[in-house]
Amino acid sequence: MALTLHYHPLSSYCQKVLVALYENDTPFTPHLVDLRNEAERAELVKLWPIGKFPVLSDGDRLVPESSIIIEYLDRHHPGKTRFIPADPELARQMRLRDRFFDLYVNDPMAKIVGDRLRPEGSRDGFGVERARAQLATSLGMIEEAMAAKKWAMGEDFTMADCAAAPALFYTAMVAPFAEPYPNAKAYLERLMQRPSFARVLREAEPYLELMPKG
Repeated sequence: MALTLHYHPLSSYCQKVLVALYENDTPFTPHLVDLRNEAERAELVKLWPIGKFPVLSDGDRLVPESSIIIEYLDRHHPGKTRFIPADPELARQMRLRDRFFDLYVNDPMAKIVGDRLRPEGSRDGFGVERARAQLATSLGMIEEAMAAKKWAMGEDFTMADCAAAPALFYTAMVAPFAEPYPNAKAYLERLMQRPSFARVLREAEPYLELMPKG
């Protein structure tokens, strides 16, 4: 069956899935969705009423949500990189790390970015401070965890690293963390040098100007 990914190159969760696709050179048709375009937004909502991407189509199968998509690819379209460890206990640990990067790095980063897009007078200073505090806690945990590891699970590149790559990249843009967290910084540099994520960043570059500054 032919795979189609409904996505946008700037979205961190879409980038997470793109890393997985590029890791294994998995053939797919990219369908870029601009949520600012009402017609394209309506088309996505018709496909997936939640109205969020990424969404993967595999023939008559519809697979939403980045982690679920990568698990689906690992099972139905496997390649040289296996994203879910075969050992059930290692798989559980990997899923915890995947959720950690999504919920405790990516989401607070997105809170900061989203607040900068709000008009003056409607910004959530309290929420942003909480997001920054969460990022500081999370980065401290990453700093400790990556002291003696190459990837999130050790020597093997997994779905957790697919999640970490865009989450840490954007965090470094909105809340630079290099000095206090050398291990986390080195991990991000390894992720950026990984050919799959390097390709994702090249494709995102024309859209990075849409990221709010300041």
